[in-house]
Amino acid sequence: MPEEAFQAAEEANQTPLIETPDDMDETHYQAVEKEGVVTAIWEMRGRKHVRTIDPRSGEGKQILSLFETAG
Repeated sequence: MPEEAFQAAEEANQTPLIETPDDMDETHYQAVEKEGVVTAIWEMRGRKHVRTIDPRSGEGKQILSLFETAG
């Protein structure tokens, strides 16, 4: 194998096939509403649902208060 072809193959193995944005693993929250009332909060990591948080719980109230002050 010529040196150039070997080097190109080596470089190709070092580059990812699919580049993903840094925020794909970022945790974020989505409010689930029914008739204008938040019924659940979804914790998401990228597009994956991690867990559901009760909006009446201490953690749920804390998350909702952060969104109210931010918006």
